[in-house]
Amino acid sequence: MHPFASLGLNPRLVQAVSDLGYETPTPIQSAVIPLMLAGRDVIGQAQTGTGKTAAFALPMLHALQPEEHYIQGLVLAPTRELALQVARAAGLYARHSGAHILAVYGGQPYGPQIRHLRQGVDIIVGTPGRLLDLIRKNLLDLSHLHTLVLDEADEMLSMGFIEDIEAILSAAPARRQTALFSATMPMPIRRLADRYLNEPHTVAIEHKQRTVEAIEQRVYFVNGRDKLPALLRLLEMEETESALIFARTRADTGALANALTSRGFPAEALNGDLSQDAREHVLRRFKQRKIAVLVATDVAARGLDIEHISHVFNYDLPDNPEVYVHRVGRTGRAGKTGIAITLATPQEQGKLRRIENYARQRMTRAVLPTAEEIHASRDARFRERLMVWLRRGRGMQERAMVERLMAEGHDPLDVAVAALKMARSGEKALPVTPIAEVSLERRPRHTRATARRGER
Repeated sequence: MHPFASLGLNPRLVQAVSDLGYETPTPIQSAVIPLMLAGRDVIGQAQTGTGKTAAFALPMLHALQPEEHYIQGLVLAPTRELALQVARAAGLYARHSGAHILAVYGGQPYGPQIRHLRQGVDIIVGTPGRLLDLIRKNLLDLSHLHTLVLDEADEMLSMGFIEDIEAILSAAPARRQTALFSATMPMPIRRLADRYLNEPHTVAIEHKQRTVEAIEQRVYFVNGRDKLPALLRLLEMEETESALIFARTRADTGALANALTSRGFPAEALNGDLSQDAREHVLRRFKQRKIAVLVATDVAARGLDIEHISHVFNYDLPDNPEVYVHRVGRTGRAGKTGIAITLATPQEQGKLRRIENYARQRMTRAVLPTAEEIHASRDARFRERLMVWLRRGRGMQERAMVERLMAEGHDPLDVAVAALKMARSGEKALPVTPIAEVSLERRPRHTRATARRGER
């Protein structure tokens, strides 16, 4: 018997997963599938990459009533990328059962989506905003809904979708099965589960390793206004194969990518404002190593799996320790070593300790390269390039030019100095911005309180 058949799935679904090369259920699939097949509400706490899509999609497909032209399953996802990813996966699982699955999301015309809905859809996967629009326009009928899934609920919360989610949950039939999946369980998500799920069974899947041993983790303390100069120094000194930089907001990614590019480090932004075509273009360029620096938000980086990322930079420290672990896990893959670098302000020392306690690993407190070290490194790199040309013994035209200058009475040493000055003129566009000293001493509590009152 195929291992997936032992979970209680029908033969058509077992055949589909077998065709896809699924041999053994993952821990979350083994735990969630039987519960959902039994009709239970479920809370699944698991990171991306644990197999949770199959964990909820397979039971949803199993429960479908054939030949019924109404929506029986609904999946809410935070981004159009994830909605498309879930819809594609469900389509592969449904290859032998003939279920109709539709992805709906903003940024696309309503016409084709409405046409598909009228033709009959079994499962719909969508982003909260577009789903709520369709419900309010009376174009989305949930009266026969059997199963509702909230996927990556914490990301939908961080994107401000909580009110839309509650409106959709309220519009769905009270008698339904609900499953909620989230990498983290902040209090608003717990309250949502308490209100809308019926005696849910909780399944928590924890990675065997919270951090990868091959990852070197460092933290540099800087004042907030000095983050960009600090990042520039590190990018100049680190031997980066390719770097993934995490910023807090979509606007931050664009501004930071532009700032890096203008200072000699070509970078591109990956965020939710990009169209699907633009996102795929950026990722393709990054995978092909045509760009070495990618600046992203946590949401936009979901599902990103690229083996050659040598460095992860936390330009902004995440609020949640689990998010930090997920970020740094982007490097050190396929048996390679990786480096995770965090820029933290003195005010974030408490947040940093919480992350270290969760990760069970202390970050190395490191000191930023000085301006003198940066200039010495530039000198060394330039000398190395110069030695390459000296060893090659080429440059006949340049030699002839030097000989003419010497014949005109110029000193060879002066000619060499002038040539080197011209060759290094581009470095003037990369000044080493001064960085203020950082004080990590904790002020007395009454002083901090007084300061906060004074800021109001």
